[in-house]
Amino acid sequence: QAQLVESGGGLVQAGGSLRLSCADSGRTFSSYTMGWFRQAPGKERQFVAAVSWSGATTDYADSVKGRFTITRDNAKNMVYLQMNSLKPEDTAVYYCVADADVRVQAWVHDWGQGTLVTVST
Repeated sequence: QAQLVESGGGLVQAGGSLRLSCADSGRTFSSYTMGWFRQAPGKERQFVAAVSWSGATTDYADSVKGRFTITRDNAKNMVYLQMNSLKPEDTAVYYCVADADVRVQAWVHDWGQGTLVTVST
């Protein structure tokens, strides 16, 4: 059974950095687009970033462009989200996702359990 497990969340001051990791198992990792969504308190879940199976193509929400970087390591079945210049509005539970296309929530079938990121002022 395929499983996604996130780690790396925590509390950070505004302007700081965090690196989220996602370990994938139970699937042919290199065949899937991987990505991240987030859900802030009281808000809908939103797309954050995606990376193609090869790692050559990435896509970002406008709100994180220039600050977040998504990468993957197909040899380790891992995907990462490097988050720099964090803002209080980045506070959310971050979810790792996998599917053929992960840019729209309705298209995604595989989700991790989430990791909480809290950015203080």
